Amino acid sequence: MSGILYVVATPIGNLDDLTYRAVKTLQEVEFIAAEDTRVTVKILNHLNIKKPMVSYHEHNLEKGDSIIQRILNGENCALCCDAGTPAISDPGQVLVQQAHESGVKVVPIPGPSASIAALSAGGQDTGRFAFEGFISVNKKQRQERLEELKTERRTMVFYEAPHKLPATLKDFEQTFGAERPITIAREITKIYEEIYITTIGEALLKYEEEKPRGEFVLLVAGAQPEKKKYTLNEAVEIAKELLEKGKSTSYSAKQAAQETGLPKGEIYKILSQETP
Repeated sequence: MSGILYVVATPIGNLDDLTYRAVKTLQEVEFIAAEDTRVTVKILNHLNIKKPMVSYHEHNLEKGDSIIQRILNGENCALCCDAGTPAISDPGQVLVQQAHESGVKVVPIPGPSASIAALSAGGQDTGRFAFEGFISVNKKQRQERLEELKTERRTMVFYEAPHKLPATLKDFEQTFGAERPITIAREITKIYEEIYITTIGEALLKYEEEKPRGEFVLLVAGAQPEKKKYTLNEAVEIAKELLEKGKSTSYSAKQAAQETGLPKGEIYKILSQETP
């Protein structure tokens, strides 16, 4: 009988964020596929758990075949990344895909996620958002992707390393503009956690003056739709429609002014002249 691949979310900084279900899973599986065994062993030591581990990361994805074979032979495996939820902007995605292709059952053990944690406390619109993860370091690909996102209306979520942050903010400023709101979330769940809302321009000034430290999640506000520009004639037509519904001239002019942004007095004047 085939085993199960458990996708186990681990803390992004604070070990107290490890869920009871995650602990139970790590205790019960036969082995662990870890992005970095040195990182995962610290969690296991904290929990006093001893388990065989297999290193599985972007530079040895070929190990996925042997991991899947062990699961098909009946062993249960826990997939763990360095921090947070595996397979999200993470090489674990490949193993999960292999598991599905091989008919292996995949079970998520949800928990910490830097992007979701930042969104929940970041003060940006969370109704709809686009996860971008780490943006390409290739200059051409980077510029092309940012240009594609220029008119994106959803909140955009990016990950960034500290040494790359100033350059990324500079690219953001050139693409989205200095006044675009951004939330800077740094070292989430850790001792020096910092979350604040600013503008891209102000964030760039800040990190040009001080050295960025820690891991960053950047929440860039989506583009605002351009407001339609009305002519005075269009505003008058809106007011006339209200008049036809039995509204007064004053009320119709006021509502048309609010909708179009044009002066009520000018709309009212034309309405008065055209109304018998």
